[in-house]
Amino acid sequence: MSDQPKANAATIPVDKTMPADAAQAKKVLLQDIRVKWSKFSEQELNNLTSNDDLVTQLVAKYGLTKEVAQRDADALRNSRNI
Repeated sequence: MSDQPKANAATIPVDKTMPADAAQAKKVLLQDIRVKWSKFSEQELNNLTSNDDLVTQLVAKYGLTKEVAQRDADALRNSRNI
């Protein structure tokens, strides 16, 4: 038996067990972006600050036209914002 207390819902603050809705939504969106466009590094994904930034990066990394990149980004985002 250990002298260390066991972590459970009663001992962990709520803000540590449940991420904020916005932070969780962004995390899921970034994961979806990573799955669809695998050329993005983790750092590049974390540096995305806006939907326009995603479009700019798609144009640069994949050689898409801005219109195609915008359409593809909008379809993936499905009304979610970075």
